[in-house]
Amino acid sequence: MIELYNYFLYHPILWLLVEIYNTVAFHDLGIAIILLTILVRVVLLPLFYKGAKDQVIMQRLQPKIKEIQETHRENKERQARELMSLYREHRVNPLSSILLVAIQLPILIALYQVFGKEALSATFDNLSFLSLINLGEKSVALVAIAAILQYIQGKLALPKQSPADGPNPVAAIGKTMVYVGPLLTLVILVNLPSALGLYWAISTAFSVIQQIYINKHVHIQITPTTNEKTI
Repeated sequence: MIELYNYFLYHPILWLLVEIYNTVAFHDLGIAIILLTILVRVVLLPLFYKGAKDQVIMQRLQPKIKEIQETHRENKERQARELMSLYREHRVNPLSSILLVAIQLPILIALYQVFGKEALSATFDNLSFLSLINLGEKSVALVAIAAILQYIQGKLALPKQSPADGPNPVAAIGKTMVYVGPLLTLVILVNLPSALGLYWAISTAFSVIQQIYINKHVHIQITPTTNEKTI
């Protein structure tokens, strides 16, 4: 299993980083990591976009979901059918976020290994970013930038609510994660090589742009008596 992982993920990603470093990045590891991160996000864009879009739709469907649960609370079978019909109508999978994490996890582990201090030191003769930051060492500034970008992305992902909407458990969890996510980023990355902080910052910036696009183009119309449409 480990050999397959190394053959299909770790070694190809490390090879690609080396190629970028030796060609278009002018032997600047920071530029190479930025270009690799953008490339990875572009390749995985369908997965990231689907997961983020489904999350937004699920948040905006919460009033209707709550209505179905209340209306059919005595008939769980009818409740399940109505919910599945709602999900099909909006072409959303409530489990897509879990599937997205499961698919991404091996890739993320490989990236973290590639950007680890030992791998970088053994592979590259220059660990600097624009001759300013040693990416093999810690950088509080890069970690702070990554955390701030994650906070911005979390705020953008929150659904707009009015008092008439009532309690929304999904939105409440989202509000909590707006602060928990950046805090975890600080705790995890602050003692790791700043190459990881740079990767996370660029990846999160990509997510911010993606979230702005989704917020602008995904619209949900919900009424108790008519069908909803996703545009």
